[in-house]
Amino acid sequence: MTAVVGRRSAGAKHSDGGSSDTGGADVENCAVEISDVEVFDAESFAAELDAIRDEVLASRGDGDADYIRRLIRIQRRCELAGRAALIAGVFPPAWLAGVGLLSLSKILENMEIGHNVMHGQWDWLRDPSINSSTWDWDNVCPADQWQHTHNNMHHQWTNVHGYDADIGYGLFRVDPEQRWKPEHRFQPLAFVGLALIFEYGVGFHDALSHQARLNDVERAERRGEAAVLPPGCDNGPSVAERLGQTAAKVRRQVFKDYVAWPAVSAPFGLGSVVSSLTGALAANVVRNVWSFAVIFCGHFPDGAGFFEPADVDGESPGEWYRRQALGSVNFTGGRYMDVLSGNLDHQIEHHLFPDLPSNRYPQIAPRVRETCERHGVAYNTASFGKQIGSVVRKIWRLSRP
Repeated sequence: MTAVVGRRSAGAKHSDGGSSDTGGADVENCAVEISDVEVFDAESFAAELDAIRDEVLASRGDGDADYIRRLIRIQRRCELAGRAALIAGVFPPAWLAGVGLLSLSKILENMEIGHNVMHGQWDWLRDPSINSSTWDWDNVCPADQWQHTHNNMHHQWTNVHGYDADIGYGLFRVDPEQRWKPEHRFQPLAFVGLALIFEYGVGFHDALSHQARLNDVERAERRGEAAVLPPGCDNGPSVAERLGQTAAKVRRQVFKDYVAWPAVSAPFGLGSVVSSLTGALAANVVRNVWSFAVIFCGHFPDGAGFFEPADVDGESPGEWYRRQALGSVNFTGGRYMDVLSGNLDHQIEHHLFPDLPSNRYPQIAPRVRETCERHGVAYNTASFGKQIGSVVRKIWRLSRP
């Protein structure tokens, strides 16, 4: 027998039906079989969503280009202003202002700029300084590793057990169908810990998830099964090479934040050095906690769908669109939330169209929702508070058998 390692096949579990404005439903009561949907016209669903995508692609222009270039200028000015304020951070108000500005800079760079540039959303500008092949973000995760694990694996195989390593990030039980392990008792503590150091979890995720898959193959082979790696994982750098790449990026980031900028502050006295160092640390923690919260709201709240490899065998474009919608979750918050979350408050639209400029997601969201509702595909959206609260409750509830 040939097995795709990762998890037994048990049938897709998800919340389906009409739109879902959900906050705290019982996880166990949210799951239904994908085959329970009586009528789903996959071809029509795909055609309607393709039409939305084609309209946006055809209408990209100067307004979009101005948006991303203006945002990059704002982000860089926030960073410089924040660093300057931290040099004067011996005065507490200056330190607080510096932390706020530097946190904002890092959030904008990681969420709305870096993440989306690395998706290729702005490659059409043909600007080598805003291109997925050249962008290196303010994060310890190497760009090419992020693009492999996130763009190539997570986006292609969203919430498919055994394929998508982002399901619980190898630490958390986020689906009641996942087998409970004794270490899951500690996942509420791990949840808090990972939030504080999230960029390091992201940075080592590609290497560690690949090692976990190799371990699964080895165990399957010991059981006499002809195991195979998930699609897209059968080549690339070794685990040691990936760890080395991440370690090199960590050194560069640590040098920038905790050596170079404090050194620039040195002529202004020890207080300025300490202010620059502690301010950078605080800003990194703020960025980590925020990005952690946004990302965990994207696929883990109650009602998010989880799937098995058998569910995606021979998947048509319309079925792929449906799985992306069912496995993703939106949250509301307005224009500032759009920018600060990298427009991942429109996670459904992002997963349907990951290469469209993110500033267009709010524009197309009503049409996407109407299309999903008309085709009987759940459109899960609620306030940010309800969605993150749902995640916290799930982490706590599923820590027990």
